[in-house]
Amino acid sequence: MKFLKQPALLAIGMICIGLILNFGTNAYIQLTSLFVLVNCLMAMSLNLVNGYTGQFSLGHAGFMALGAYFSAYASMHWPLFSGPLAILNFVLTTLGSGLLAAFAGYVVGLPSLRLKGDYLAIVTLGFGEIIRVSLLNMDFVGGARGLSGIPSIPNLDLGFMVIEHYMVSFLFSTFWFVTCFFVIWRIMHSSHGRGFLSVREDEIAAEAMGIDTTKTKVRAFVLSSFFAGVAGALFCHATNYISPSSFNFQKSVDAIIMVVLGGMGSMSGSICAAIFITLLPEILRSLKEYTGGIDFRMVIYSLSLILVMLLRPQGLFGQTEITDLWKKYVKRSN
Repeated sequence: MKFLKQPALLAIGMICIGLILNFGTNAYIQLTSLFVLVNCLMAMSLNLVNGYTGQFSLGHAGFMALGAYFSAYASMHWPLFSGPLAILNFVLTTLGSGLLAAFAGYVVGLPSLRLKGDYLAIVTLGFGEIIRVSLLNMDFVGGARGLSGIPSIPNLDLGFMVIEHYMVSFLFSTFWFVTCFFVIWRIMHSSHGRGFLSVREDEIAAEAMGIDTTKTKVRAFVLSSFFAGVAGALFCHATNYISPSSFNFQKSVDAIIMVVLGGMGSMSGSICAAIFITLLPEILRSLKEYTGGIDFRMVIYSLSLILVMLLRPQGLFGQTEITDLWKKYVKRSN
């Protein structure tokens, strides 16, 4: 049961954070915290492909869009439960979003992952744009207008107490955050994970050792797509509105920035970078009041990213985890 100890501790820590945010902050901070969890999911899932497996995907927003639109449409038109069990609708639609995105990842990955480098990036970029343009022309999901009125995750009535909407959303997002982290963590410490790393380090040598590199890359791509679809589902229920422009090329670029900034192949690095990139523009938002109405927010944001990459080109954590840095610190202290 040792492998359950760390996820349980992380979940308890996240619940404590959620309680503080629920009772000590306003709706704006609460919504921002949900966006942080969504971006952490997006960054960790893409890190599996771009960081651990050494591929270069530019279409992550496409899988997120599939998950968001499926969950939004299903929760609006196909609710199976009502009353106290209404939350089960969101459980099923989120799971369905992940499975749909995983299937799309398999369909796209099987032929395209035989390619490498820039060729793979172009194919995945094309897939993301195909999804976006297709959604623009689908009137039954709102077309260019997007989908509005998407239901939020409701309050949870336990009989003896009622858990409010934000806390339920935070707990639900935390569950997927913890699940994504430890699923990828366990895989990367298994034989399958060693296969991913061998493909990243030297694909020819991996093939020579008997590893089916195409299957290995497809597995990573499918799992990454699953969690991207889940992130999309969480995003749509947090915002209550989505449109094709919510999942444009810039969304995929943001995910890549998070992975590169945190460190290619570092889970804790992806999380820290996702938190940094989500919060920095919000922190800088107040600067507009002191600059005569001129918005320098994105200029400062961009310069911050440039400085970090110049001073730390391998990313904040490189290929190490925060636990490795802590162990080194303890060893030096002793």
